[in-house]
Amino acid sequence: MSWTIYLSGEIHTDWREQIARGVKAAGLPVAVTGPVTHHEASDDCGVAILGGEPNKFWHDHKGAQVNAIRTRTLIEKADVVVVRFGEKYKQWNAAFDAGYAAALGKPLIVMHQDEHAHALKEVDAAALAVTRTPEQVVDILHYVIKGELAGYTDQAAAAE
Repeated sequence: MSWTIYLSGEIHTDWREQIARGVKAAGLPVAVTGPVTHHEASDDCGVAILGGEPNKFWHDHKGAQVNAIRTRTLIEKADVVVVRFGEKYKQWNAAFDAGYAAALGKPLIVMHQDEHAHALKEVDAAALAVTRTPEQVVDILHYVIKGELAGYTDQAAAAE
């Protein structure tokens, strides 16, 4: 079976690439999907395709609706959804994606640092795992896909 993992959240670090490299190095049958991460393209897609808007609200609204076509479709098709909350910006879209995935019953893995634990307590409560690093996400995927712990040595077998 091939697994599809949707990666949602902050776009200012290379966490997606780290996960993609990790699943490839682990030999996991995983296809990684996600939103458009080119910030300007994501913000301006609606007006670029459908025409300009003098009011910033409608400019953003058009972009959000066009992006939602991709986001909703890919989350619905995903086997697992990973949502990363970054350090610098409030990612309301990531919180929405986490809620959407939870409402669909998708297995949800959340990634953030300890200082966001209080603010994200409801999101964390909906997640099946809360992680801090891309490596932890890869280790979870390795375990659930292959049914084994990455790098785990059975001490009892090794002693024999």
